[in-house]
Amino acid sequence: MRGARANDTTEAATPLGPGPGAAGPGAPGEPPPAAVALRRAADRLARPWRSRVLGRVGTSAVKVVRMSELPLADERHESAEALLVLDGVLALEVRGEPVDVRAGELFLVPAGAPHRVRPGSAGTLLIVEEEPER
Repeated sequence: MRGARANDTTEAATPLGPGPGAAGPGAPGEPPPAAVALRRAADRLARPWRSRVLGRVGTSAVKVVRMSELPLADERHESAEALLVLDGVLALEVRGEPVDVRAGELFLVPAGAPHRVRPGSAGTLLIVEEEPER
């Protein structure tokens, strides 16, 4: 959900585990991989709907977001994105149809599909979306 950063609201990552570009065990000067406490990372965000990049998989960013009941404007992206609700519910509208994604569910937004967040979301969301490194 790039809407989670509609006004470039991606926050800089704080030390929660290995940083971007970490090559894993044996990488010179890099700590070994560590687990990330996702809810703690979301709770540290300054405001709802701000995201924090936790790491990268290829050209995709893995982000955590603290949701709120506030809606977000329509958007569409060239690449698909994966939305995993860790707790709570994500109230979406995809191609004009309402979709509720509940805790433990994964929703894949197809590339080019218009979508928005409807009022009523709450909880913690993990996003995987293509995003070039800055």
